[in-house]
Amino acid sequence: MLITFEGIDGSGKSTQISLLKEKLIQLGHQVEVFREPGGTDVSEMIRGMLLNPDLEIDPVTELLLFSSARSQLIAEKVRPLLEENVIVILDRFYDSTIAYQGYGRKSMPIEQIHQINAAATKNLVPDFTFYLRLSLDEAAERTKNFEKDRMERAGDSFYKRVFEGFEHLAKTEPRFKTINAEKDIDVIHQNIFNELEAEL
Repeated sequence: MLITFEGIDGSGKSTQISLLKEKLIQLGHQVEVFREPGGTDVSEMIRGMLLNPDLEIDPVTELLLFSSARSQLIAEKVRPLLEENVIVILDRFYDSTIAYQGYGRKSMPIEQIHQINAAATKNLVPDFTFYLRLSLDEAAERTKNFEKDRMERAGDSFYKRVFEGFEHLAKTEPRFKTINAEKDIDVIHQNIFNELEAEL
């Protein structure tokens, strides 16, 4: 099973992924978690470039770098683990590319991004995508004291477009499960597990 988590910065993905992993292990499942971009030596090197605030990266180059990191992660880690019936949880997947590089950066038409995503993943589609929905105002409040990387310095109008991208995906992708990320941490965790329980 492939489970992905999406949402704008500050939505609590890391916390909820950790709680879900712990719960699934308690139930006897094998679980592996990876972040995007990252998870392999090659992908982590690409991550370093993408988040470096000292670098200027063209929007199309940025999209292709994210896709390259993803391709390596899928080939080297994710597909082999799925074949062994390990539950794989990803902190971001290609939906983030649509939201950030498609809607946010306007790097290229969304349909072309779908094609690149399909090539990078060899048409792998998540079984569940949990969209932790958080308002832009609450996200700004939660992240106001964070040190900002290159992506996080893109500005308010950029993040407004990213949010709109996630909202569109949530309405059009049946695998998306929208979770209110402004609730209590334990409530959010239970809501996520309730969506999964019948499939475990």
